[in-house]
Amino acid sequence: MKKHLLLLLIMFLGFNAYSQIIFEKGYYVDNSGQKIDCLIKNVDWRSNPTTFEYKLSEDGELEIASINSIKEFSIYNNIKYIRRTVKIDKSSTKLDDLNTDKNPVFVEEQLFLNVLVEGKANLYLYDNGNALKFFYSVDNANLEQLVYKKYLSSIDKIAQNNHFRQQLWNDLQCSSIEITDVRNLQYREKDLVKFFTEYNKCNNSSYINYEKKTKQDLFNLSIRPRLNNTSASSQNYISNPKKIDFGNKLGFGIGLEAEFILPYNRNKWAIAIEPTYQSFSSENSIDVTQIYGGKLYGKIEYSSIEVPLSLRHYLFLNDKSKLFANLSYVFNITLNKSFEYTRADGARFGSAEDRSRGNFGIGAGYKFMNKYSLEVRLQTNRQLLSKYSFWQADYNSFSVIIGYTIF
Repeated sequence: MKKHLLLLLIMFLGFNAYSQIIFEKGYYVDNSGQKIDCLIKNVDWRSNPTTFEYKLSEDGELEIASINSIKEFSIYNNIKYIRRTVKIDKSSTKLDDLNTDKNPVFVEEQLFLNVLVEGKANLYLYDNGNALKFFYSVDNANLEQLVYKKYLSSIDKIAQNNHFRQQLWNDLQCSSIEITDVRNLQYREKDLVKFFTEYNKCNNSSYINYEKKTKQDLFNLSIRPRLNNTSASSQNYISNPKKIDFGNKLGFGIGLEAEFILPYNRNKWAIAIEPTYQSFSSENSIDVTQIYGGKLYGKIEYSSIEVPLSLRHYLFLNDKSKLFANLSYVFNITLNKSFEYTRADGARFGSAEDRSRGNFGIGAGYKFMNKYSLEVRLQTNRQLLSKYSFWQADYNSFSVIIGYTIF
């Protein structure tokens, strides 16, 4: 069991190390204005970068480009950043950082701005991990920040400076845009992208929408039957200092998994929860000299609902296939559990009911067409008797899991 765990752990670490290296076709424009095709490492930047990694060919050396030497870079049909020196208000939206000043405080900085919409009117995003700031330009004029700021109007009241609505009404008027459209506009990516798209359509302007095309099915529900290879042993330190090994048994279980895809890093991360029914039943005997008859018979009956909470990482092989690895903490809901010992003279004694402890699991698998999956999973030792000082019962399992995604 320890060898299996070590093997899976090595596979998991190697999997994560390999899966980080993803290069996609793109280009960059250097300070001289030259456009150079390359392969850019796509890390699905959550915050605006100041550097990026690229290769000039599949077998080329890894190079790092910085904001000081690059005017623009893009991954084709996916994402685009441009370098601009802008006046930006970096006021935080966190409650603890708010003050009573409603006016933005601008500082001049050189930034890579994420292009969201490009056309007659352009929309840009800056995300510093603390707050989102949007910028815009019309007819390639200078970029300006769309002003939005939270502030304290009194000790316990939060107010908002929504000057961005006035900016948009002044600069992006068109026949299909009404004042109510602007008044109801929220300072968030989805709303602003929709507004700028409508403005470009209204002006019959060709445009490009770079808004992240995230996977639509961010929730998956799968039924997952499995073959379990489980083992158990128990010991009572007073009545029986010798451990009874109940051996390995093959059995079946079934789980229902709810998977939540995290909408960043190109949908490579997910959180899953999977209530699973399992059971184990076995008998065995050992020779002992300190009790009557020299023989002790043991019997275990155990069934539970396991609830693994897993962090999962995907490695996409192509449009139809992907590998995955997950680390889990397994909560356990005991349905039935009993340990019974019988001596040669018929005397019986057993363990009291007790809550089983949780344990950890590690797994790796393959998924095809986002529909069918195969996984192997190893769980670390689970202590079935945790409240009683003189009892110990260990439970281990290794599973081969087949999955079918319902939706």
